[in-house]
Amino acid sequence: MLKELQLFLSLVLLIACGFLYRLTQRSPCLFCLPPFKSPRGPEDLLSDGRSIVFIETSERLEPPPLVSCAVESAAKIYPNLPIAFFMKGLSNASQLAPDPSHPAFSLLSALHNVFFFPLDMKRLFEDTPLFSWYTKVNSSTERYWLHVSSDACRLAIIWKFGGIYLDTDVISIRPIPQENFLAAQASRHSSNGVFGFLPHHPFLWGCMENFVEHYNSHIWGNQGPHLMTRMLRVWCRLGDFQDLGDLKCLNMSFLHPKRFYPIPYPEWRRYYEVWDTEPSFNDSYALHLWNYMNQGKRTVVRGSNTLVENLYRKHCPRTYRNLIQSPEESATREPGPGTR
Repeated sequence: MLKELQLFLSLVLLIACGFLYRLTQRSPCLFCLPPFKSPRGPEDLLSDGRSIVFIETSERLEPPPLVSCAVESAAKIYPNLPIAFFMKGLSNASQLAPDPSHPAFSLLSALHNVFFFPLDMKRLFEDTPLFSWYTKVNSSTERYWLHVSSDACRLAIIWKFGGIYLDTDVISIRPIPQENFLAAQASRHSSNGVFGFLPHHPFLWGCMENFVEHYNSHIWGNQGPHLMTRMLRVWCRLGDFQDLGDLKCLNMSFLHPKRFYPIPYPEWRRYYEVWDTEPSFNDSYALHLWNYMNQGKRTVVRGSNTLVENLYRKHCPRTYRNLIQSPEESATREPGPGTR
């Protein structure tokens, strides 16, 4: 009887050791928060031209809830694509150690298809028309430097690697089927908060040339949506949208405003209101929440039943659970496994 008991306990111990070994193979620290994750460089990871790109041009390392929601929702909608987040605050040697003060970074790092990369602008702009501009511009005197540098980076990244660029206040709700596209903010007016192209598309090269030739940092949006609109008018003769149909020009699509801007910017506050009947957004691929207009004045409030709270619940549940519903607990709670 004693030998049988010893044999049984040995078998249990062997199974437990095997289970722990498999867990440690997945993570070097079983009870740690996940560290900064970038196992491969962007040239390797994004080489097939199918990726989702986010950019942070400030030194901020901890994403606020809306940024976390944007990235998580993209990872959820595009589970088989790499979600690349380029952050200026990271250096080549940067690695965030397990740190309860970075719950959003840890949450996003736990998602299997989210990758963080340092944003090295000088290296990024090499071999593009933007390099000469970047080496001469004095960023300290630029009024809108964070916006202007972001406008430049998104052009260079998508030109080099291809994929879809999304602003960090865009919540993804269904996949975008087009490869080469611009997003209309209104008839004949393009945004640059969402766009997608295959690598080395000539439209983006022309945008970078126009960026430099018509650079005027005193006008907000001159290097962003205004630039995209200027170039669209050079390339295409487009009329107004008819019904909900998208427009085609050469090998590009100009997507209807309902695809990303079903709530236009003068009405941005409606995202933070309670609706009697919430919209279905059946004609949209993603929702731009106009954070520039908001300037952080309105946030997601737990239990408010506002449209934005319900969007968080549905499209970025981890962000809602950890950063909105239980922010006090999120500092000590280990993030769950990545989206599968």
